[in-house]
Amino acid sequence: MPLCEHTRLSRRLINEIVAFKIALVGLPASARNKYPSQLSGGMIKRAAVARALALDPEILFLDEPTAGLDPIRAGAFDKLIVRLKDSLGLTVVIVTHDVDLLWKVTDRVAMLADKQVFAVAPIRELIQLDHPWLQKYFQGQRGRAAQHK
Repeated sequence: MPLCEHTRLSRRLINEIVAFKIALVGLPASARNKYPSQLSGGMIKRAAVARALALDPEILFLDEPTAGLDPIRAGAFDKLIVRLKDSLGLTVVIVTHDVDLLWKVTDRVAMLADKQVFAVAPIRELIQLDHPWLQKYFQGQRGRAAQHK
């Protein structure tokens, strides 16, 4: 839809771009004509990324992109984000509670606590900060597991 609504490209060129974006996010060509109810959760998330990339943005915003995915599919999605970021030169802004995603994908993390941004740094620096909430976040069982991967 974004290509039809926001460009004057021919139908043929739009179809080629759509096919490319679908392949870019790792979906089979057959996914193009399916309804969301016919796709898995991971495929729906990839389709959403393909749609977001339709107009070649410089910044990609993702809100809880791995929520609802099993660890295998979440790991594959992490790799997709890194691949897209590197190959397309994207800036990716992610809102997430997924500590694994933070470790695998981010260059810098902005942490929110006490209703404000209190730190922006690479994750390896953040875990060293002496802030009670931050220590609980990263030193809890899930945070520790993510650090050891």
